[in-house]
Amino acid sequence: MTDQDWIDLRSDTVTRPTPAMRAAMAAAPVGDDQYGEDPTVNLLQQRMTEMLGKEAALWLPTGTMANQVALRVLTRPGDEVITSREAHAGWHETGGSAANAGVQLHEIGQGGVFTAEEVQAAIKPRDLPVFPPTTLVEIENTHNRCGGIVFPQDEAVKICALARARGLATFLDGARLWNASVATGLSEAKLSAPFDLVAVSFSKGLGAPGGSLLAGSRELIQRANRHRRMLGGAMRQVGIFAAGALHGLDHHRERLADDHRHARLLGEALAARPGVRIDLTALQTNIVVFHLEPPAQDAATLTAQARERGVLINAIAARTIRAVTHLDVAREQVERAASILCELLA
Repeated sequence: MTDQDWIDLRSDTVTRPTPAMRAAMAAAPVGDDQYGEDPTVNLLQQRMTEMLGKEAALWLPTGTMANQVALRVLTRPGDEVITSREAHAGWHETGGSAANAGVQLHEIGQGGVFTAEEVQAAIKPRDLPVFPPTTLVEIENTHNRCGGIVFPQDEAVKICALARARGLATFLDGARLWNASVATGLSEAKLSAPFDLVAVSFSKGLGAPGGSLLAGSRELIQRANRHRRMLGGAMRQVGIFAAGALHGLDHHRERLADDHRHARLLGEALAARPGVRIDLTALQTNIVVFHLEPPAQDAATLTAQARERGVLINAIAARTIRAVTHLDVAREQVERAASILCELLA
């Protein structure tokens, strides 16, 4: 089976640069970013300070590194970080929060969201030496494992206000913030405004081959730069990556609405099958998470059967599957994937 035959719904990270993006990358002026001399990286960072409404920004090679640097900047070893249940920080960074930042995660809420009241209840008092001090609240928007759900902005504002009042820092893991913006109609700057530090990814949704970014105050970004270096993320002529990101921002943001419509199409088709449980109210962006109940086959079996038919999906639990729509999957391919999966579930 050739690359063109597969319908790859494993992630929105599997996209490949378009010919136009490749041309932009090939033509990008570059310099040594370690010295702050890569003009394309500098242009991207300046643009992102404006787009995210922050004072400064820093390019990093991966989203996981961006999240790990954020933890090292905003916490100390032994601290506790409040996150949503099944947050990327706890489930998809191979224990990096503990290994790199020395923090423990306290998961709260349900379905990828939580409330200010739940944060208030989770904060550990600092006057009892047996407790790890709660120093950071982290929100993931959109939430990966909970089906790309958008975190309610009014609740995020309340949570960040509470955090400031209690002396806690706030971090937005906005790897798919572009999707949240398209889904809500709110700008990335508005979604980022309540937070001390925000991360975004250019290889999810926008189709760039790599690269993420942190934005915040100048003081926080200066500290982030040191930790980026410490973790091996200070690179050289990375303007080629920044050019891909800039092209994605210019040409691939608005079309994210197509991915959202394709995910809805797939989710509604699956929801009609017996043995499939899916929360269509949570299907707000480009991620479809569905659960298989007996007599339907388990997730590993369906994933293997789908692969034999040319459809790639991911089992994320024994009876839970994730499918992600993206730039490289057209509506016709999503329709075919939906037909194949429904046949297999018949």
